[in-house]
Amino acid sequence: MAKAVIYALVAAAFVLLITLGPSEHRHNSSGGGHSHFGRVNRRFGNRSRALVFDPLVAKIERYSEGKGSSNHEDGVDDDEVEQYIGSEGTLNITLRLMIVFPMLDKSPKDGFINSLELNNWVRNMAVERLNQRTKKEMISHDQNHDGSISFLEYLPQFSDEDIEKNEMGHGEAGWWKQQFINADIDHNGTLSLNEFKDLLHPEDSDNEEIKKWLLKEKLEVMDSDKDGKLNFMEFCEHAYEIYKNYVEYETSWLQVSSAEEKFAELDINKDKFLGVEELIPILSYLHPGELSYAKYYAGYLMKEADDNKDGKLTLEEMLNHESIFYSTVYNDDTYEDFEDDFHDEL
Repeated sequence: MAKAVIYALVAAAFVLLITLGPSEHRHNSSGGGHSHFGRVNRRFGNRSRALVFDPLVAKIERYSEGKGSSNHEDGVDDDEVEQYIGSEGTLNITLRLMIVFPMLDKSPKDGFINSLELNNWVRNMAVERLNQRTKKEMISHDQNHDGSISFLEYLPQFSDEDIEKNEMGHGEAGWWKQQFINADIDHNGTLSLNEFKDLLHPEDSDNEEIKKWLLKEKLEVMDSDKDGKLNFMEFCEHAYEIYKNYVEYETSWLQVSSAEEKFAELDINKDKFLGVEELIPILSYLHPGELSYAKYYAGYLMKEADDNKDGKLTLEEMLNHESIFYSTVYNDDTYEDFEDDFHDEL
């Protein structure tokens, strides 16, 4: 098949997945887990996230976003795609699941996909997506092609005067400068690929300074009396229900710690208040990112496809529910551009 035709089919398959993926499943699903996931899904804020289960679909997505670079930097291989795309541009998802299943079945390789295997797979897909998005942004902003990003390369709209003023209002030069400094772990004045990823996707960062920065901003919103910390009432009103909603989903709606119990657990210094550092253990609930979302997506897939509720999936179970593995999950049932970066989110 000619290369031009392959590219056309790739684009067609990607569009088909986007436009037809979720709708049928939303209306026909018989499992209770789907409605629970929808409720948790709306907790993830105002940015839509598209989750991809199959690495081939991820490659197709990158090709579509890049409009098909001729040097195959998008990772799409003609022969690989041709095996799974029909003459009408449709992806053979049954065949793809049969190929993907043994890739997941690793620890142990026993003919079943357990929760850990599924979680690891979905998480790795999310990490790869974050890496690819960061590389794309790096190429876009690295003006001197030195493999790192300076403050002005990423935010050229700020003048020297803006930087000198160091205004800390949301989105001001000083505010962004502090974000940049937090991400610059080695303090060399520029951001490497991993540091730049932390700046672009702070919710998924392991950087302690970034975690504290996120919580500081979150705390300012939750702190009704503006004393810089949460009392028990503020915790109940602004944090506990969010935490409870997530944990109930994680534990299949089993008993969750009461607000009093959770507050006491977090209140390390026992002063009846929660500061920024004491809130770090629940950061992933208060400010979830792509990796948190991937965790819940994996749980959703297991709940939907595990027909006999034994906590693991067979190939037959996955094939019985193949559409959910090739459906894009959207925030609030609305498709929006999931390529918005940290600029737009803030």
